Parts: sequence; C-alpha cells; structure tokens
Amino acid sequence: MMQQKREKRPVSGWLVLNKPVGISSTGAVGKCRWLLKAKKAGHAGTLDPLASGILPIAFGEATKTVPQVQNGTKVYRFALKWGVATSTDDAEGAVIATSDFYPSEAAVRAKLPEFSGTITQIPPAFSAVKIDGERAYDLARAGAKPDMPARDVRIDSFDLVSHGADVSAFEVICAKGTYVRALARDLAEALGSKGHVCRLHRAAVGAFNENDAVGFAEFEAARDEERLKFLKPVAAGLIGVTEIRLDARQAATVRFGNPVLLTGQGAPIAVEEAWASLMGAAVAIGCVEQGQFKPKRVILGG
Repeated sequence: MMQQKREKRPVSGWLVLNKPVGISSTGAVGKCRWLLKAKKAGHAGTLDPLASGILPIAFGEATKTVPQVQNGTKVYRFALKWGVATSTDDAEGAVIATSDFYPSEAAVRAKLPEFSGTITQIPPAFSAVKIDGERAYDLARAGAKPDMPARDVRIDSFDLVSHGADVSAFEVICAKGTYVRALARDLAEALGSKGHVCRLHRAAVGAFNENDAVGFAEFEAARDEERLKFLKPVAAGLIGVTEIRLDARQAATVRFGNPVLLTGQGAPIAVEEAWASLMGAAVAIGCVEQGQFKPKRVILGG
C-alpha cells in the first residue's frame, strides 16, 4: 500500500533557531520544515555541526530576504585551545602540528588589535568556499590540498573574555564571510603557538539574537499551532535596511512589479537597497532611483 503524500502548506516567516551541537544546518532546516509542513525553506548562514547558536531559518516569502539577513553583522563566542593545530581548524580534524608555547594573557590582549578592522585571512581547507566549481571541503576530504584564496574580512571587535592555562575564550563581532576558525588559527600563529577552535557559538545574525531564539528541542516538542507562533514576520529580517513606507495604492502598484513615485517631505531621491512596507508588513525589496521606489523582488503576505 502506497503511503499518502504529506500535504505541505504555504508558511511564511522567520524562525530564529538556537541550533544545538551535533546537527548540520541543512539537517536542522529540513527537520523544522517537516515539522511545519512548509513548502519552502532556507537558512541565512551555515553553522557547522560542532557549532551551536543562532540559525535564522526562512520559510516561504521570507526566503526572498535571506541575502539581507546574511549580510548582517555576526556575533560569535568561541574557545581556542592552545598548542594544537588541526586539519579542520576545529576539534573535528586530525592533529597536524603542536607547540609547547602557551601565550600569556597580556600577550594575547596585546595582539588582538592587529586582528581588528579589515584583515586578510585564508579560509580553512574544510570550508564551503568554491575552488574551480568544487567545494573546498569536498576536495579536502578527497585528499587534495585546495589552494585557498585569501580574502579581506571586517572585524568590528575582538575581545578576550577569559584566559586559562591551555584554553582561552573570546567574543568577536564581524561581517559576513569571516571564518572564526581561521581567526583562531591565525591568532595562535601570530603569537608563536598553534591553536584551534574547540567550542563555537553564534550569538547573533543581523537583527536576530538569542532573545529571539527557540531551542530545537522546544520547537520539536511543541504542538503544531504553537510552532506557528514561534515564527516572526518576513519584515523582521529587514531591520537595518532602509524602509520605504507606502500607502495602499502604492503597495498595490508595487505588488504588480511597477515602480512608484515617492512624495512628501523627506522622500528619498536615491537609496541603493531598500524595502517597501504597508502598515509594517513587507511588500517588496528594491531600490530608490530618481525619487522612485523600484521593486526587485515582490513579497506576498509579508
């Protein structure tokens, strides 16, 4: 007897999940999508299985705003184990080098300013960076040594939280594209030691932080109607992007993909990226050119 196909529904909104250690971002999204019976889902920024913390999951129309959330500032808290370098720059990899030198707290604090602002880093070999169309981690797992291109990343702050005999704890606030594992590895090298990330937690992604989050076990245990209450509106992911408030007539025009002229005192002339709203709900993502809001992606039921 054939099993009846599970009916899916057009759920839209953001779930701010506090992902536990031991499950991949893809696995977490898949399970939450199944629990909500949602037609469409995606996430705004991968967390490794060994990492915990904020994983914003977009459902339905919210998937159109994933880039805006991904571009938001990230906050990470991590622990660095001194004296041991690994192939993955975290606790999952094989040991590839060791050092008997353990830097002092004063030395660590003195070195941190060199890792603030715009810095250059080489992503870990076990990362999602594409090399000639292939993911670096696929090449590394196949035994190859991918030539990882250096990249510039922005570090807004890098603070030492505690310092122990062989493990130190840090908090870093950074922009999109930063690899915390590379940051830990490079800090240890700069101090004449070796090191890897032994614990990693993401405390914020853009507008979403731990105050917004629901635990995976709590979400799984909730009843169906309770799960829906955990969802935030599509517009919740657009905090920090310029908002253009429309009236009902303008919103109807924009929802057909057409531009509208912005009038009134203080109406902007040019904005590179903006979102249009009607009574707080997202209508579209676009830009303002010559005083007109021009939609690029229309949002239905935001």
